[in-house]
Amino acid sequence: MSIDTLKRAALFVVFILVQTMILGRIHLFGFATPLLYVYFVLLFPRNYPKWGIMVWSFMLGLLVDIFSNTPGVAAASMTLIAAIQPYYLELFVSREDFEELQPSMKNLGVVKYLYYSVALTALYCVVFFTLETFSFFDFSEWLQCTFGSAAITLVLILAFESVANRKHEQL
Repeated sequence: MSIDTLKRAALFVVFILVQTMILGRIHLFGFATPLLYVYFVLLFPRNYPKWGIMVWSFMLGLLVDIFSNTPGVAAASMTLIAAIQPYYLELFVSREDFEELQPSMKNLGVVKYLYYSVALTALYCVVFFTLETFSFFDFSEWLQCTFGSAAITLVLILAFESVANRKHEQL
């Protein structure tokens, strides 16, 4: 088993614990829930096998569903963005960049990383809350949940990225 797999497994466990024990209980203004585990999909490097991304993401979504009582919603949403992530990442990376490119603010630049993370997080939140409500009867509540959760999730992702970027600069 490689060091990368062990690091990814540890990160997997951390995201499950943080989401189910802390973040899943937060509902800012009654509708915005941080969904930080989406960050797990954003961290997959350029050359990682597509099937591997989908398996890791599905398992993370499934475990979040089990512990959060959202039957299949997180698993389906995570699998969808896992299927899109490798192709979407290629839009921001030139062919000359090295194969092991890890998507981050440092490697992509702030603007490209912002586009990358905003699009995938927003897509995740749209699919997640559409499947969760399974109707557009209360469209304003759906919009509040979707955009509120996407915004708070993006703030957390960008905060983690800026801390990671500062950490690398100090080393």
